[in-house]
This record gives sequence, structure tokens and C-alpha cells, in this order.
Amino acid sequence: MPIPRAQHLGLTPSEAIALLRQAPLFAELGDAGLTALTSDFRRRELARGDVIFRQGDESRNLYVVFKGKIRIFKISPAGHETSLAIFSSGDIIGEFACLDGEPRSATAIALGRSVVWEMGGDTFLDHLRRQPDLALRMARLLAKKLRWTAAYAETIAQFDAAGRLLHLLLLYNAQFGEELEAGKRYLLDLSLNQTDLASLVGARREWVNRLLREWERRKLLHYRAGKLTILDMPRVQEERDRHLDTSRP
Repeated sequence: MPIPRAQHLGLTPSEAIALLRQAPLFAELGDAGLTALTSDFRRRELARGDVIFRQGDESRNLYVVFKGKIRIFKISPAGHETSLAIFSSGDIIGEFACLDGEPRSATAIALGRSVVWEMGGDTFLDHLRRQPDLALRMARLLAKKLRWTAAYAETIAQFDAAGRLLHLLLLYNAQFGEELEAGKRYLLDLSLNQTDLASLVGARREWVNRLLREWERRKLLHYRAGKLTILDMPRVQEERDRHLDTSRP
């Protein structure tokens, strides 16, 4: 008996189509287009710390995240890490190298047990050529990412380092956080250690450690083993705003 085309994903064809449709990039495509795409994806299971691609790699594969969280970061010539983003289920990563053929501009690493679907860059470009609707949605996705990046850079520049860290944690809480008490207490589990948190704002781990202890002493938040509990959201927001950089014009 012939093996169904989506068997390499560990799913029936209909299950693979339904799962792929959960990713915004593919949500409005027809079954025929989705079936063609699923035939060329491969499933990868990742453990915490597994690297998907490294800064400078020549690989051009495209990835769709379906489980877990993936951190994207750059490494400076001096060896310092700066986190750029965290992606989760339904997000696309690796599309820039796929489209322009240039080396990877950043590193992608799994923050915990994760599942991604992988497709070769040339193969994905063939799908874009054959499916104009997919190409249009890809262009819109890139435009949305660029707009978000510009708005984020403008906003984050208004804060000093402590304010930037709080602002980023609040952004991630809005995306990944679990509400424990309406409008007040939230649990944010990103599996980020203090070195990772420092890389979010280009700071040193020791500085982050002192800052977290100060915020915990004031009962703003609690941090243990990669899990952050926001204890009083209104006060955390006030604390962030208190760190607006008034020295900027």
C-alpha cells in the first residue's frame, strides 16, 4: 500500500493540513496548496539548547514552529549575545536567508522541548512561484515583521536599561504569560536564565541579578529557575515608566 504523502510528518494528510493551517502564513491557502507544502516539510524534534541554525551559516532552510519556544540572538565580534526575539507555535523562522540566499544573520536555539517543520530554501521558493497567494502572504508577513521591528526600536529607545528589561518582559508576558489573578498576577515561563535576560538588553548577568533581587524585595515580581511571576502588574508598569530615559531629546 502506498505511504500517504504526509507520513514523514507522523500525521495523516488531513491532520498535516489542519496543523499547517494553524500557522498564519498558511491559514488561508486551499487544500491543494497545503497538501503540496506538507509533502515537502520534514519534522524535527528539539531538546532544550538544540541549535536550529547558527549565525553565519550558509543554510537556507525555512522553519515553522509548532511546539515550544525558539530564541533568536546575535553574537557580537566580542562574543556578547543580544537576544532579538522569541518565537512560538505558528511562527516562521529562517525566512530571510531562505529568500535572499545570504548567510544567517542570527542564531536560533530551542528554549525547551520543541517541534519545528523544516523545508529546503529552494523548495520553498518553488512553492512561492507556483502559489501567488502564498507569495503575497509571505510579503505581508515580512512587512509586518519590519513594521514591528521599527515600532519596537522606537519604543525601547525611550527607556534606560532597567526600563528596557521590564518593557521586554511585559511584551513577552502579553504573548506567552498565564494570568493567575485578573489584571494583577501573571506567570511567565520562558526558561530564560539570568544570562539570557541580560542578553535581552545587552547587560551583564550580575546587574540583572541585583535588579531582580531589588524588584523581588519590593514585591513587584518573583524569579526562580527561568520562571517569572509578576506579582503586581500595575506597579510593574509604573516601575517601567519610571525608567523613561529623560536624557533623550
